[in-house]
Amino acid sequence: MTGPRVVEFFDTTLCDGARAPGAALRPADRLAVAHQLARLGVDTIEAGLPGSSPGEREAVRQVARAVAGPQIAGRARARTDDIEAAWDAIREATRPLIHVVLGAVDSRSPHPLASDRSAALRQAVAAVRHARSLCEAVQFSPEDAGRADVDYLCEVLQGAVDAGATAVTLPDSSGHCLPHEFQDLVATVRREVRGMQRVLLSVHCRDDLGLATANSLAGLTGGARQVEGCVNGIGERAGHTAIEEVVMALRVRRPLLGLADHLDTRELESTSRLVAERTGLPVPANKPVVGGNTLAHAGSLQPYAGPRAHPPYALMPPAETGPGANPALPGAPFGRLGLRLHLERMGFVLDPAAFQRVWVRCLEAADRNQPLTDAALAELVAVAVRPQPVGGPGARPASRVTG
Repeated sequence: MTGPRVVEFFDTTLCDGARAPGAALRPADRLAVAHQLARLGVDTIEAGLPGSSPGEREAVRQVARAVAGPQIAGRARARTDDIEAAWDAIREATRPLIHVVLGAVDSRSPHPLASDRSAALRQAVAAVRHARSLCEAVQFSPEDAGRADVDYLCEVLQGAVDAGATAVTLPDSSGHCLPHEFQDLVATVRREVRGMQRVLLSVHCRDDLGLATANSLAGLTGGARQVEGCVNGIGERAGHTAIEEVVMALRVRRPLLGLADHLDTRELESTSRLVAERTGLPVPANKPVVGGNTLAHAGSLQPYAGPRAHPPYALMPPAETGPGANPALPGAPFGRLGLRLHLERMGFVLDPAAFQRVWVRCLEAADRNQPLTDAALAELVAVAVRPQPVGGPGARPASRVTG
């Protein structure tokens, strides 16, 4: 009996993500993020665009030399000098890949690089053929495929597959597509392009309409088997598909989707934090999966079911996305039982009088709109009571303070 189909993750945080307004990645930062992406288990790391500058080429080369495990991709525009620069930068990688990107394939697109159809087709075929003469793994991406004429798009992709591409991408470069449209596009390409059964079909979605994750999942439903994206969804304009959102959707809805992956989701929180620190782009508190409020419930009609339960309505147990994932942040609307159980999880057991004093302080904090993080809650306990630690493995003694 065969297992679930596996989705691969192509991470472009170091390439497209680095183009986000305000992002700054020095070579040392790029290398640190690449090592963390390898620990996360992504299948491919797109390390940069080596043809853009000598410094970029050297930074990509450092990643190719130092990072083992994932494929290391160098992006190249569909021209000879860029392709050769990419190969020069990644050739020392254990598993190199040249990612050839062609400007908008269809003259109907408003993309400034759109060319006439015959020229774009010839350029695509020549670029893939040259890249394949250098490297065994070649991925081809026609920009703005989401707005291209489908028949002509299939013609270009057919030329790339026949020229030796081992993977092809369908990019929704402008974030223009709706999920049902993108699913249909992926399904049409799989059906109409000969040889797709031996080629990895990838999707690359932008978040201009807030649909990058939804479109990526729709693409997988349509038959794609690779998702491209960035940690924290960073990137140009409104950003890219967030890797963490797609993988957790696959995990939570696996019975419906029937798709597996190679990621170690316990590394998601650490990866998100590192990318935020190194790029200087903070993670919004309400960011799905890795945002500080993801597992926080300031108000709920249902208390925890027990000390081992995760917050009501939360889809993911905190430990599944990393050790830094915080369980619920109990506020006054959450209720006494929720607060008591949360304190026990933190290692504190309180007698009724001591608990009442903490509860009153929580009410006061809620009236001041003070966020009740674990650290803030521990401070309230320290000020209000003389706690005793819960016995058993994992419990931690609290400071002895007077009430």
